[in-house]
Amino acid sequence: MAIFEPDGTVHHLGLKKGDVGRYVLLPGDPGRVEVIAKRFDNPRFVAQKREYTTWVGELDGVPVACTSTGIGCPSTAIAAEELYAIGADTFIRVGTSGGMQPGMQTGDLAVISGAIRDEGTSSHYLPMEFPAVADLDVVLAMRDAARERNVRHRVGVAQSKDSFYGEVEPERMPISEDLARRWKAWIGGGAISSEMESATLFIVAATLRARAGGIMVCVGSPSMTHEESQASMKNFSIDPVIDTAVHGLRLLIARDRAAGA
Repeated sequence: MAIFEPDGTVHHLGLKKGDVGRYVLLPGDPGRVEVIAKRFDNPRFVAQKREYTTWVGELDGVPVACTSTGIGCPSTAIAAEELYAIGADTFIRVGTSGGMQPGMQTGDLAVISGAIRDEGTSSHYLPMEFPAVADLDVVLAMRDAARERNVRHRVGVAQSKDSFYGEVEPERMPISEDLARRWKAWIGGGAISSEMESATLFIVAATLRARAGGIMVCVGSPSMTHEESQASMKNFSIDPVIDTAVHGLRLLIARDRAAGA
């Protein structure tokens, strides 16, 4: 169970029961929370503590929230735990990632159906043999939103890792050969994006019997040179993934309502 302070707020997020509804979008960057929440109806700031910033609003009359998780799996696990403790049960990671398949372009969206547990936090919840799988309803809502918005996208598995520089500068690491071998395997298995939160989010959600999913915008790909990847960043925008995530959340809310869920 989450730790509550004497004033009724959870220890890390500074939120209390009733502050958020069941649906929460989870960017990593606190600076993106207000940007995302401005797509809600009646957006308003609620709390900021540590790396966790929260805004709330409504979509089609239903309460929704956006909370930043900070970078990486440990802080993401805390966010999911404490949000669940105050009433949330549907978590959607929204962020950036590295494209992993040849032919992908900067700006492509990755709808995450599962994640490689190349991190340590989730092993404190379940053995590594347990798969990190996204909720099917969330996946389908995000996929359908991308289709309806006619945005380039793929549905597939993400690699969730603990070390950003272990990915982008593996050659300077003492275990560079092992990192290269594993990276080749992830690509060979069809992983579409590399990021730092999804695996733990999915595993924590599984233990809580909550729903989780993710949608990322990709930067670069193995078929792009470093110079091409850098050039592609000049016109890079986070807006398409935010707009698609919000549209997907509207679809999910409507489907939940129709199903009486």
